[in-house]
Amino acid sequence: MYKIVKPFLFLFPPEFAHGLAMALATIQIKMLYTIGITKVFYPNLTERVKTNVFGLEFPNRLGLAAGFDKNGKYLDILQFMGFGFVEVGTVTPKPQKGNPKPRLFRLPKDEALINRMGFNNEGVEVLADRLKNFYNEKDLIVGGNIGKNKDTPNDKAVDDYLICFEKLHEYVDYFVVNVSSPNTPNLRSLQEKGPLKHILSTLQASNLTKEKQKPILLKIAPDLNEPQIDDIIEIIQETKIAGAILANTTIDRSGLLTDSKVVDAMGNGGLSGKPLRQKTLNMQKYFHQKSGGKIPFIGVGGIGDAESANNTLEAGASLIQIYTGFIYGGPKILESIVKGLKR
Repeated sequence: MYKIVKPFLFLFPPEFAHGLAMALATIQIKMLYTIGITKVFYPNLTERVKTNVFGLEFPNRLGLAAGFDKNGKYLDILQFMGFGFVEVGTVTPKPQKGNPKPRLFRLPKDEALINRMGFNNEGVEVLADRLKNFYNEKDLIVGGNIGKNKDTPNDKAVDDYLICFEKLHEYVDYFVVNVSSPNTPNLRSLQEKGPLKHILSTLQASNLTKEKQKPILLKIAPDLNEPQIDDIIEIIQETKIAGAILANTTIDRSGLLTDSKVVDAMGNGGLSGKPLRQKTLNMQKYFHQKSGGKIPFIGVGGIGDAESANNTLEAGASLIQIYTGFIYGGPKILESIVKGLKR
């Protein structure tokens, strides 16, 4: 069905098409659910043996990366599509509109996207309320990706992360600290050793006071060099957070099939999709080797089929996430990836 509607959806600007596609999926799934034939279109993708990572039991190893469902609006639909886990956000303490439109662009020749969304979201209070009322029928694991507001100076960033952490703690299964988006001014400087250690230590200290502690992961950029990755590994070990997500979008534009003039006209933003595959894979292999395989991580970046998913697992990832591959391939690729994963 997605193959039929995809050319129609791609006639519209990406943000509008995203909302339209999810509206159509919501109508379809609710109709199928009402008449009891949801499994005909959306088979159960729970693996025979559930996967335990970060102390959590995941229905399967395939998740949806942050950015797709920023405000937690589609969790009831996404669980029926077959995701084992969904990451909501990035969310900030206060609502914010994000960067001016247009801010999301397709590169069909590359099966890629460029975005400079800028953490547009409805704010942590709205997200917390929505998660509180989510009916989790399929034991979906929900992650909370947290960030800072654009107008919060970096020396106060820890306060924003802590607000989001406290507000969502009761409602998510794990947290992701996003300091690696290229679309919030100066955000990536928080990946430097001092600021990053301060943020993670503060969150972990709060976490240890809770009756039920939640895993904290760090999402980093694929544009870091090896010494910077070494610092990240050291900080993760020192702060004793649960793991990492490798990796966010890239500012690199090399090797694209799309005409360079077209790409330049799109402007700044993070690139995701197939062109990110090898860059991210190299980073994942280095991280796994350098950490001695002792830091579990979620692999994301350029995954669009079972082969690329298995390559990510072989690079050391415990779980995988998709985003751009889902945009181009539709819900059907979930089944092909989950059933094609090596045991």
